[in-house]
Amino acid sequence: MNTKWFVGAVLAVVLAVPAFGWAHEGHSETVMGTVSGIDGTSLMVKTADGKTVMVMMDAKTKITKGATKLQATALKVGDRIVVAGPEEKEMIMAQTVKVGGAPVAKATTSAAPKAH
Repeated sequence: MNTKWFVGAVLAVVLAVPAFGWAHEGHSETVMGTVSGIDGTSLMVKTADGKTVMVMMDAKTKITKGATKLQATALKVGDRIVVAGPEEKEMIMAQTVKVGGAPVAKATTSAAPKAH
């Protein structure tokens, strides 16, 4: 009977250890938002919920707009981006930065009712 408890306890520990690994820095994050600031190789990205996230880029960061590769110098304040990379010390170390197109303009219709 004690063997079953021991095996069960070992199995529980083995299964629980990876869960602790997921809860620490270094795991992959994806952030979507608007570039609110640029300082060399770092970006400040404002998310839809108003949170500001610091994004660091390096020579390995792949920056694209559609199928076109871009240089970091092509990024500008107001660009809509999606960033993916590991989180380290409350910032994202960008592996990829995908730049979106221009915001879609809202269609305004002010059609007057038809007279019959």
